[in-house]
Amino acid sequence: MPLTNERIEQIIGNLGRSKILILGDIMLDEYLLGVVDRISPEAPVPVVEITSSKQLLGGAANVAANIRTLSEQPILLGVVGPDEASSKLNGLLKQKDITADAIISDETRHTTIKTRVIAHGQQVVRADREDRHELSPETEQRVLSKFASWADDIRAVIISDYGKGVITASLLEKVIRICLDKDIFIAVDPKETHFFNYRQVSLITPNHHEAGFAYGRRIRTEADLMEVGAGLLKKLEARSILITRGQDGMSLFQDGAEPTHIPTFARKVYDVTGAGDTVIATFVAAVAAGADLVEAAVVANAAAGRTIGEIGTASVTPAQLRHELLLNVKNGNLITAGSGG
Repeated sequence: MPLTNERIEQIIGNLGRSKILILGDIMLDEYLLGVVDRISPEAPVPVVEITSSKQLLGGAANVAANIRTLSEQPILLGVVGPDEASSKLNGLLKQKDITADAIISDETRHTTIKTRVIAHGQQVVRADREDRHELSPETEQRVLSKFASWADDIRAVIISDYGKGVITASLLEKVIRICLDKDIFIAVDPKETHFFNYRQVSLITPNHHEAGFAYGRRIRTEADLMEVGAGLLKKLEARSILITRGQDGMSLFQDGAEPTHIPTFARKVYDVTGAGDTVIATFVAAVAAGADLVEAAVVANAAAGRTIGEIGTASVTPAQLRHELLLNVKNGNLITAGSGG
């Protein structure tokens, strides 16, 4: 059935009633904005004259920001270093009214910082400062203990895995077991190296490159897409897989149901930074608000279409999400029926 105006109002109206835990790699996103009007005499590279800068929550922290903007209560669980970047992160979290109580400080790590230099609306270069070694057994146990202490209070878990060492195979196994035992919806934004550790999750959200790489078949055609989606669903014993496909939208594969293909809502694409964070946060928030998996995919697609029209990571409010969904219902852009087309 199509997603109706009435159903949209029901889902949006139910937002803000759940605690959602986000476990993963916490980052600080730094943007240096400027202009280019000359080439360096030292090397054939542009000289960017910086005119402004900003710092935003990144990685798992950006997922938490998306959850908070949707009026849900995020619990952010991850590991940072005892450094200036973590202090800045704490300040940004406080501004967003996101608790830092579940964040663990590890003196053996640096807080991840991604610095992007933007000139004339385009990214010139990105510089990363980070540690990627896996957590020590002691720190991993601290993370697991924090998770267990919240498990009875949360509606869903989002695993935000950027491959920075927080999400280990043993931690994943224990967290997934707790979620299955307590019937907690668990969604994963995957990293290719851990792909087949995400077994029996409720949702996994690879892009088409990640999905093809994990399955061992590049997605070039609709037939490739169908094989990869169905194959991964079976291999992972997952409840659902949402493959994001850039300008081609998204495809949802569910256990025991036909695939659903949803066209992109984006009118202009300025910056895809953080789009995956928006997709998984909005999907999970919609499920917590009573949406079925197809409805949640449509809602997440609408949110992503809005955020990639802005520079830098962005979040969507319930009012903006309602507007985007109602606009696309009016324009006939919503596809919520399973199809292979």
